[in-house]
Amino acid sequence: MKLHRLSVSAFGPYPGREEVDFDLLGADGLFLLHGDTGAGKTTLLDAVAFALFGKVPGARGQVKRLRCDYADRDTPTEVELELTVRGRRFRVVRSPEYDRPKKRGDGVTRQQAKVSLTWLAGWHGEGHTRIDDVAREVESLLGMTAEQFFQVVLLPQGEFANFLRAETAEREKLLEKLFGTERFLDVEKWFRERRKAKGRELDELGRANRDLVQRVAEVAGEDPPADGGDPEWLSSLLKRLDEVNLEAQARAALAAGSLGRAETAWRQTQELADRVRRVRRARADLARCAEAEPRRAAWERERDAARRAAVVVPAQERVRRLEQAADRVLAQARAAADAVEAFGHPVSGTDLRADGERLREEAGGLTALADEARRQQEDRRRLDELARREEQAAGRLTTLVTALAEVPDRLAAARAAAEESALAVARLESVAARAAAARDLPGAERLLRTADDARRVAVDAHQKAKDVLLQVRQQRLDGMAVELAAELRAGRSCPVCGSAEHPRPAEPMLDAVTAADEERATAVEQTALDRRTAAEKAFQDAASRVTTLREVVGEHDPAALIAEHRSLDTVASQRDARSGALAALERKVEAATRDRAALERETAELAASRRELAEAVRERADRLEEARGEFADVTARRAHLLDLSDALAALAERRAAVAEHRERLAEQQVEVSGLAAGAGFADVAEALAAARPESAVAELDVRIRQVEDVRVAAEAVLAELPDVDPAAEIDLPAAETRYRAARDQAEQAANGRADAGRRLARTSELAERLSAAWVRLEPVATAYAELDALTDVINGQGQNANRMTLRTYVLAARLEEVAVAASARLERMSQGRYRFVHSVEAGPRGTRGGLGLDVLDDYSGQQRPAKTLSGGESFLASLALALGLSDVVSAGAVLDTLFIDEGFGTLDAGALELVMSTLDELRAGGRVVGLVSHVEELRQRIPTRLRVRKARGGSSLEVVA
Repeated sequence: MKLHRLSVSAFGPYPGREEVDFDLLGADGLFLLHGDTGAGKTTLLDAVAFALFGKVPGARGQVKRLRCDYADRDTPTEVELELTVRGRRFRVVRSPEYDRPKKRGDGVTRQQAKVSLTWLAGWHGEGHTRIDDVAREVESLLGMTAEQFFQVVLLPQGEFANFLRAETAEREKLLEKLFGTERFLDVEKWFRERRKAKGRELDELGRANRDLVQRVAEVAGEDPPADGGDPEWLSSLLKRLDEVNLEAQARAALAAGSLGRAETAWRQTQELADRVRRVRRARADLARCAEAEPRRAAWERERDAARRAAVVVPAQERVRRLEQAADRVLAQARAAADAVEAFGHPVSGTDLRADGERLREEAGGLTALADEARRQQEDRRRLDELARREEQAAGRLTTLVTALAEVPDRLAAARAAAEESALAVARLESVAARAAAARDLPGAERLLRTADDARRVAVDAHQKAKDVLLQVRQQRLDGMAVELAAELRAGRSCPVCGSAEHPRPAEPMLDAVTAADEERATAVEQTALDRRTAAEKAFQDAASRVTTLREVVGEHDPAALIAEHRSLDTVASQRDARSGALAALERKVEAATRDRAALERETAELAASRRELAEAVRERADRLEEARGEFADVTARRAHLLDLSDALAALAERRAAVAEHRERLAEQQVEVSGLAAGAGFADVAEALAAARPESAVAELDVRIRQVEDVRVAAEAVLAELPDVDPAAEIDLPAAETRYRAARDQAEQAANGRADAGRRLARTSELAERLSAAWVRLEPVATAYAELDALTDVINGQGQNANRMTLRTYVLAARLEEVAVAASARLERMSQGRYRFVHSVEAGPRGTRGGLGLDVLDDYSGQQRPAKTLSGGESFLASLALALGLSDVVSAGAVLDTLFIDEGFGTLDAGALELVMSTLDELRAGGRVVGLVSHVEELRQRIPTRLRVRKARGGSSLEVVA
């Protein structure tokens, strides 16, 4: 990783825009960052970390207050970093979330966090604008997390001195962050959970064995053994149950024989009682048939008469329809006569058809004059139209002459307007883009606020849904016994213990949580997550949109831009219209000149045509006046004659139809009388009175057949049972009582046999399962003992003599690597006196060991704690440890830029010379080392410097190279 350029704006103590050219500063491989205390030296290192990871190291990152308090309200807070990693050069621009004063009015506006990554060289892919995408890309390129970067690239002030003096637990936390040993913690957790699961399995098997012993004793009807039972107890129990089963089978056989004899006697008594009951019922049915005989004969007569009258009814219906038709035709004839009388023509004593023909011939003689009347009307309308057209032509001619007098002024105005629109088009393109951005900016800011609110709501809703899901899952686990009990069925094996009997299933609980409830809660949580993702995406898009619009608007007043654009757009949009209007006006002038000559000719022609047509109209009017008679005109007289002729013809047709219908009615009446006589009735009325609907005839047939069927059935029963005495008395209840008593005794014996058999079978089945359970328990207990011992070792207990967990063991190995790398540097800086020693000894009062770090003093030959080093020695040891840790953590990654923050003030001249020699080795091979210090001697030794100047209005940078 090599840094090229850093730019900060309104960041930390820097109110304006400050830039750092690392290519210039690192030309010699070593540069000094110095300035007064609190000027902002470390802030530049924070800016590098913020640009890459979006956060700053140490306690400063917890405050989340990065905007400069001295910055102008319009200056954005932003960090821009350009660097090369793995041959790819790219630029990262990042802004934090902060509140800035509103541009109008009081209050503040929340500026949302944003970031962009742009490739500059070595890679041709698209950049990123989403915070998550940039974070993944940076971590992938650097090969380290933010915490590792803070330790190996930004060697922070004082932290490694604290690491030297830290206790084991504190040192363990830092090493975990750097070396990512979470997977070993997962291994420890997995073993503990595995042991817990195996323990639960062993407990469950033990409980299952005890439950089986309890159930075997319950099924056998005995008390369970106090020692948990053994095979000998189980064998003796099965033998006793077998003897009880044989005794129950013998008792059931004797009771079954008695039941068979009692049942046979009861069946014979039932059959005799049934024959006596049938004979008694047959004699009663014959008596009722004799009483119903007169009614049956009357029903037969009524049925036969209805069948004979069936042919008369449809013929009489045809007579009724003919009478109705004759009435309708007679009414039509009367209406036709009224129509003729309305014309004033007599309707009796005349030949109607001959009168109609005569009137039609008279109307035909008026046809030619009717055509002339219509032509007269058309000519009069034409005469009026010619007069109107002549007047309109004269008016248009006057208007056209007046308009031609105003043309010169209008032409001048149109040419001026066209030139104005052309100038507006030339200026419009430069103003349109900024005006569009100014117009869209308020809406985009509203959308941004709305998207932010929606994002917060979506995040809250998703968290709430997730909490509900966890609660539902916990409730379901708590009520799992009830859920399993609900699936139990009598006679079916339990899915947990395998038993087909369920003596004490868990009782249902009120509002118990089911699998469906959990599925619904899961669906709700997933929906809330989708909405949260969509809301966050919408928020990022809205923020990017607002930033783009603000860059386009720049320093211009949005309202002035919009007004200027609106004015220019209005004028420019009329360019084609105004040019067209000018051309059209010129064409209209030419056309108007031609139209004036045409109108003058048209006016003269219309006047001549009107005078000629008026003379023809006066001559035709005299002929038509004589032919119209007493009517309004010839056409009205001809129409009257034709209508009267049609009315006379219609009356003649209606009178002929009346005569025809009367003749057909008389013929149908004669036919009906003949049908009634043929069916044996005196007249038509008698036949209609005897008629019945088909349903009534069918009902009569049913009544007659029912009486006959009852009589035939009764005679058949008496013929079948001639020897049965209907007066005989049968004691059926006594026989039934004897049968039921024998049946109850047999059922009790059978139940006893079945109960003994079931008890023996169930006990035998449980005995087999109990024997198998005893066999399964032994290997599980052995496996649990082995797993328990191994888990204790992995977690630093049991046979683990060093009392080190697996995770601590791995960290101890990595710490040993750090100690070896750091010792090489510490020996050179201390002139061979000190080197680090890794210790695995346990701490005082039983605390775990493995992460001890002491120093070996070559002067005394003794190993002593790092806490005993002096201030300068502690700085040397801390620097050596930091550089050694950087070498180990960044193994495989090329770090071309390294920063060391403060601590040089505690060194004497000799120690400082040794440190500088070590730093010279670091910058070998092209590496750039930046020192952050206010030590005066370093300014004299390092010619390339970046000075931070502090003032009341904020800090600024100055490069000395």
